[in-house]
Amino acid sequence: MYDIEYLHEATSVEDAVQVLARDPQARVIAGGTDLLVKNRDGKFPAAHLVSIHELHDELDGVTLADDGTVEIGPITWFHHVTTSPVIQATVPTLGDACDTPGGPQLRVSGTIGGNVCNAATSADTASTLYAYGALLDVRSARGERTIPIEEWYAGPGKSTLAQDELLVRIRIPKGHYEGFTGHYFKYGKRRALEIATLGCCCLVKLSADKTLVDDIRLAFGVAGPTPLRALKAEEAVRGLPLAKAVEAIGALAQADTHPRDSWRASKAFRLQLIGEMSRRSLVAAARKGGATL
Repeated sequence: MYDIEYLHEATSVEDAVQVLARDPQARVIAGGTDLLVKNRDGKFPAAHLVSIHELHDELDGVTLADDGTVEIGPITWFHHVTTSPVIQATVPTLGDACDTPGGPQLRVSGTIGGNVCNAATSADTASTLYAYGALLDVRSARGERTIPIEEWYAGPGKSTLAQDELLVRIRIPKGHYEGFTGHYFKYGKRRALEIATLGCCCLVKLSADKTLVDDIRLAFGVAGPTPLRALKAEEAVRGLPLAKAVEAIGALAQADTHPRDSWRASKAFRLQLIGEMSRRSLVAAARKGGATL
């Protein structure tokens, strides 16, 4: 049974943030695929919930702004992110990542905003949004601010989102995706209904003749307590011939990440995954960009 003391159905974003401001125990719920499980397990007893599930006009859908920025509403289902024509034309690697959580039933109830707000390093969208340099717009009764995704994660399962704040928009500027092709690689013990043992997203921009790495972004989930980019590895292969970059990227990424032992995988195994998944993801991303490997 669920232990819920009250549920407020918000009628607007402004209504939601006013309730959050009045009640320091209030928590936001959208799809509920994670929060309700935790509540049932006793982690959030006597829950005070503010539902934003019906705020479709303000918080749902994917649009392309005039300046090319991709804007995603936080209550957009994973499935709708994956199938969005805007996503497919601009940031298709994010669509691929959104096609991996759970199974089909979860992907038409779970939301991309919930995945971000849970702040789990294993979240399937985490490494891809990190690679794209997403900007997170949040609102409260005190006003609105933008949090770069690099400043979002405060530790395992923790974010810098204040209790009275609501995520209202995820943005990916045109300069963060234009010219890049990418690949998201999720490793788990099963092909579905599985939490990532490791997630890897590689975005690459190739030279005109498809032989040099002009730019690269390599991000991981579960390679540390929070999602991260392998910045030193990126810098080391930027400008290299593609074949040399593929050869070097695995060891460079291993040296630039901080995996840990857990009940799902050892540190040593995760390091092996980091090396292999970095290489495979770069190869796949480069091939999508027209390279012959």
